[in-house]
Amino acid sequence: MTTTEDREDLLSELSGQNKATIGAVLGTGSIGKATERADGVMEATIRIPEDAMQWDPGILILPHGGILELTIINDDKNTHACLLPSNGDRQFIGLLNHSKGRATLELDGPGCYWYGSPAGNDEGRGLTGAIVVSGEVPPEAKLDRPAQPRP
Repeated sequence: MTTTEDREDLLSELSGQNKATIGAVLGTGSIGKATERADGVMEATIRIPEDAMQWDPGILILPHGGILELTIINDDKNTHACLLPSNGDRQFIGLLNHSKGRATLELDGPGCYWYGSPAGNDEGRGLTGAIVVSGEVPPEAKLDRPAQPRP
């Protein structure tokens, strides 16, 4: 869980041209960073607190593209689900009340990836979140054009 100062510091890292600017899109909820292991795989935990109808953290920041091992915990008394982005196809995790699931995602490009709970009207009631991948696109994905000035 992040404090108000930590949240503001993290959001300020993302604000500005050619940055993630996610703070303008999701103005509420908590924000957290994935940790990177020695093998380069990132890991993080998101949870649904009891009676909250929100993800914690609501915004997960990855320092770069790659593989993320994600643990999803449902602390709520209700059943939810998690539909997650990943290269090639989305991953679905069913979350009974007071249960836990794991997913291995591959997000190789920078950008904002949305996830949510498609169960019932969970997304309509606010159970949506974002995974923000920082960094540059790989060389093979860059356009063949002259270098552009950067601020």
